[in-house]
Amino acid sequence: MKLIIAILSIFLIWIQGMQTIVKTEFKVYGNCTECKERIEQACDVKGIQVANWNIDTKQLFVKFDSDKISLDSIHALIAAVGHDTNKRKAVDSIYIKLPDCCLYRDHDNTHHD
Repeated sequence: MKLIIAILSIFLIWIQGMQTIVKTEFKVYGNCTECKERIEQACDVKGIQVANWNIDTKQLFVKFDSDKISLDSIHALIAAVGHDTNKRKAVDSIYIKLPDCCLYRDHDNTHHD
């Protein structure tokens, strides 16, 4: 009986831990491999397990622990390095410091949805 209770306890703890892992995708604006590196590097923080930005689709896939970081915080991290998301716009003074190849706001393919 004690063994069954111990196994159930471990199983419940494991399930609770799994519930905090979130996988999602959202739009992040950028143009090139420099953008990709900057966006993914901005996500290299505690709580984010995976961050992969697709240059063609402008979609960022993230897998994160919602007990350690919120989705809003992830949007803020990305905007802080000069990239707009579908929920947060980068401050203009940061955006204009991006390399010319990364300036996405003036390009036809980056209209916000």
